[in-house]
Amino acid sequence: METKPIVKLQNVTKVIGKKKIIDDLSLDLLPGQITGFLGPNGAGKTTTIRMMTGLMKPTSGEVFIDGQAISTNFEESMSKVGVIVENPEMYKFMSGYKNLVHFARMNKNVTKDRIDEVIAQVGLQNRIHEKVSTYSLGMRQRLGLAQALLHRPKFLILDEPTNGLDPAGIREFRMYLRKISIEDDVSIFVSSHLLAEIELMCDRIAVIQNGKLISIKEVKEEQESHYYVEATPKDQALGFFASKNIKVEAYENGYLLPIETKEVPVLVAEMVSNDLQIYSLHPHRKTLEDQFLEMTGGGQIAESHKK
Repeated sequence: METKPIVKLQNVTKVIGKKKIIDDLSLDLLPGQITGFLGPNGAGKTTTIRMMTGLMKPTSGEVFIDGQAISTNFEESMSKVGVIVENPEMYKFMSGYKNLVHFARMNKNVTKDRIDEVIAQVGLQNRIHEKVSTYSLGMRQRLGLAQALLHRPKFLILDEPTNGLDPAGIREFRMYLRKISIEDDVSIFVSSHLLAEIELMCDRIAVIQNGKLISIKEVKEEQESHYYVEATPKDQALGFFASKNIKVEAYENGYLLPIETKEVPVLVAEMVSNDLQIYSLHPHRKTLEDQFLEMTGGGQIAESHKK
């Protein structure tokens, strides 16, 4: 049975002035799945998120949330959405619990039991009655997540959700997201510059460049087999690979070869018989960073955040 998407972007285009920011973007987001959203600076990520949250209208095309078009059913559509943008703003002079009670009043049918449920879900039971001013950044992120989940959204948008968190906090936050996506069947959409974290967190990755969706793929999709070999003399090695029709990526000290494991013994024997000196050879898996840079032609993206 085909899974019905919670969110559907259908031929969405956004023009500001004379510039086309988003160009005919179509994308389905499924329940129980975490989708990473990547792109170089200025690619259109923020504009896309603004249209998905109703803060900006598409020039053409439509965004559907749980089958409802935002343009014609705004309130109904937005009632299914939860959002966290970077570091959530809370009332620091109030306790975490009172913050949640305050936000609960903005939504229909959020009971005390539901508040207690999300507190337990994000693991804040022991500190929820303390003032937010005493919370660490990681705890404030968890409280923000609890607030975004109060009304049982079917779609959760996270824009740079791990900004400023230490490695332990990032891992903890990732585990909570995974738990929520599976247990509550929520579709989670994460925009971030932390490629390694996106790779660990997400089920699939969507890449945007110049307002166009240029790739969408499963994170656990089987990787193409590559081996990295260090060998000299360099000119002789390049000539050898060319004679075998092996398209290599040459680096300062070695070569990346697109070959299968079963091909390695024969290739090594032939290299030795051709008087090539082999210093090392090992499997190489292309990281998300490698793939991103290939897809975008080296588009700028941060390796890490420092605050």
